[in-house]
Amino acid sequence: MKLWPVLVVALICLELHGGVCQQVKRRKDVGENRIRPGGKRVKARQPKVKDGGVKGQSLLTQVLDKGRFLRLGPSLSLAPGNDLELRCKGSNIGWSYPAYLDAFNDSRLSVRQSDKYGQLVLASPSAADTGPYSCWVIVCDGGECEKDQERSYVSYIYFTDRDNLFVPSAIHFQIVYLRPDRPAVVPCRVTDPQAKVTLHREVPPEEIPANGTLVTFDPAKGFILQSPQPEHQGVLYCKAVARGTPQISTKYQLLYVEVPSGPPFVSLVASSAAARGGDSVNVTCSVLGEPEVDVSFSWSYPGQGQRPVRVETSWRLVNRAMGYTTRLSQSVLTVDDVETIDFGSYVCRARNPQGETVMAASIVSE
Repeated sequence: MKLWPVLVVALICLELHGGVCQQVKRRKDVGENRIRPGGKRVKARQPKVKDGGVKGQSLLTQVLDKGRFLRLGPSLSLAPGNDLELRCKGSNIGWSYPAYLDAFNDSRLSVRQSDKYGQLVLASPSAADTGPYSCWVIVCDGGECEKDQERSYVSYIYFTDRDNLFVPSAIHFQIVYLRPDRPAVVPCRVTDPQAKVTLHREVPPEEIPANGTLVTFDPAKGFILQSPQPEHQGVLYCKAVARGTPQISTKYQLLYVEVPSGPPFVSLVASSAAARGGDSVNVTCSVLGEPEVDVSFSWSYPGQGQRPVRVETSWRLVNRAMGYTTRLSQSVLTVDDVETIDFGSYVCRARNPQGETVMAASIVSE
């Protein structure tokens, strides 16, 4: 008999087709306004998203003593001499570090992989080891593996040495090319980011001020000339001061480049447009280009594979008007004791990383 109140409530709910009863059971959506007893509307608090820290810095750590770990930020300053151990979480980790450690196959460097992390150990680091250290997760799909750009981490590590404020270099006189279409860097990197560094010209002796716009300084790169001009040419050096006697960097020869980037600019000239049997002729293929950009040459010519020819290739830096510097690359094809088969078109193909240019010159019978 006591069941009749329950039945009455059930019937009311059915008639209302889920009205009041379903409203009682419905959960508030996240972020929906709620009403407090005081009558004021307030927004429900959104769940906090855990901050993963600065992107690119969350998985790279330095191993300290007694099992402690330091999560690395964009940069870190350490004293030289103490072994450096870095770890990066993941079962397949790639590493990069100052390139000379690979170039000289340095035995102080060790890179290992365990089940849960990658490990890099550098024994007795010195000022020369200053530079970017990075790790990344390698993802594989079958036999193809690639770097996961979303899980790549880098930290610039300074090994601060009072006796070496500048990162040592094997090159004691370095050439820096200036181009009007891109910034140029005088690469006097320092081992102490707190050092006061200035840029100087050797002749006439003067300081080139870093004004924060046209000339800026980055301790991890050096002095950056945002819009190089011909007047920036000359021999320059950097001076650094940090808690002691000033130190001088290596010297840098700044040369202004006349030729912009692009495929080779080719000229092709034959020693003679007409020849007789028994003569010697040559065809010179010349390219004006950027000083540090290599140019490769290849030839097609009459009698190829049947007649002997000599090909000599060379290059040199040349100064042109207003002190501009460019690279002259040449390939010279010579035919001795010309025969009938040697008359025809001589084709030179010049290639650099930006593309290929093809030119042709003809030699006919006189």
